Amino acid sequence: MILLFFMLIFLVLVYFIYRANKNTKVAIVNTVAPVSANVSPNCSNLRVLQLSDMHLENLSISPEKLYNQLKQENFDLIALTGDYLDRTKSIPKIIPYLEVIQQFNPKYGIYAVFGNHDYILREESFGRLKALFEQYDIKTMQNQNDTIIVEGNLIYIIGIDDYHTKRSNLSLAYNGLIEKGYRLVLTHDPNLVLQMEKFDFDYLLAGHFHGGQICWPKPYHLKKFGKLVRLNLIKGLIHYQGKVFYINEGLGQTLFNIRIGSRPEITIHELTIHNL
Repeated sequence: MILLFFMLIFLVLVYFIYRANKNTKVAIVNTVAPVSANVSPNCSNLRVLQLSDMHLENLSISPEKLYNQLKQENFDLIALTGDYLDRTKSIPKIIPYLEVIQQFNPKYGIYAVFGNHDYILREESFGRLKALFEQYDIKTMQNQNDTIIVEGNLIYIIGIDDYHTKRSNLSLAYNGLIEKGYRLVLTHDPNLVLQMEKFDFDYLLAGHFHGGQICWPKPYHLKKFGKLVRLNLIKGLIHYQGKVFYINEGLGQTLFNIRIGSRPEITIHELTIHNL
């Protein structure tokens, strides 16, 4: 009887792991249209594809799957929000994904910031990763900003380095910005928002939390990840103290290639741009 009981427990566990792994194999495409308070006839639209937290060491979405899910879409801009890999031997694995991303050919370019896992790489390997991105016409941003103009409206792309590893420098990232212009912030750890009382933005894209990855019944393991987790702000479109931001659940996984209560995510942001 005892043996039968343990066999049953084992089978339940195997099935549980099987289903949790299966959850990593199909990415959900979410389209988000955050409401703009400044809608006018002079508004322009910006369609942004966000990919985050690829974690190539534990990624079930192939380059072909990614391409097939998005090949019918058109994007104005692509934002990559960190945590691509953490092992030097994984660097060549990112090339097919960069080739796919480049094929989408967004009108206003591809921008990338780095996450805490990317900084696990040694300096030389990190340099290789960064150079590879730039080889595929992806602009990497480490506390930097860039300017694009969409139908006469000025947009600042502000790339703020990883907050989790204490690399964020808000003053440097905002250096040179004038008051007028839509401010789109790209970063990895959304906890940065809590430090931005004096730094305005219209919309911020982040990742880092994986939507909990294992939410059963709650993502208790994320408690060490800061105040946003304690406020249960770990995924999706969030309005907090006058700030509007989005936390992407990520494409890949860390530690184990399983998901419970979360799914790999691809996000399309349809932004309304208006300069006052």
